Amino acid sequence: MTRPLVVTDCDEVLLHMVRHFRDWLGEDHGIEFRLEGDPFVQSMTRQGSGDIVAEDDVWRLLQGFFDTEFDRQTEIEGAAAAMAELKREADVVVLTNLLDRYRDGRAQQLLTHGIELPVFTNQGPKGEALRRIVEQYGANRVVFIDDIAKHHESAAEVLPNVSRLHFCGEPAVAPHIPCALKAGHAHARLDTWAEALPWVLETLHGTRP
Repeated sequence: MTRPLVVTDCDEVLLHMVRHFRDWLGEDHGIEFRLEGDPFVQSMTRQGSGDIVAEDDVWRLLQGFFDTEFDRQTEIEGAAAAMAELKREADVVVLTNLLDRYRDGRAQQLLTHGIELPVFTNQGPKGEALRRIVEQYGANRVVFIDDIAKHHESAAEVLPNVSRLHFCGEPAVAPHIPCALKAGHAHARLDTWAEALPWVLETLHGTRP
């Protein structure tokens, strides 16, 4: 019998990212990054002048962070234990929006936090990548976990029968991002693993109301 499948994002779901990106920007690039808003658009200003960092520079800086700063990232509380518990019940994989060349580094990064999972990389909306993973594993019961509302919208369009959990484990960001549950694209919004793990397990077991 095919096992259920959990497909989870990494940044702000398994590992903190934006808080460490903020610190790196201030220390190495003289940029202030305000977390109280959209994480990447019009949230970065140059120290001293207050000029907004151009969007092209934002994405260049983000890539620079992943080139050199994987070691900065810390575990979202309870993530490693939650993944270990879920692996007893289901196949669990990571679907992360990084360039393909970062795949092995991301897998090794997670392993240093006690999280040993297959890693799939993607660029852009995640619906089609999710579909390919589900087809590869042949799972009938699937839970998708991500912190970005647009990925839940994409998943809902491509695979409407997948259970979708909107999860953002960064408290400085969570209240400010668009909510996929409110938009009707997720089945739940939970931002701690203490709350999310029971929901995922109940979904996998088919016992959630």
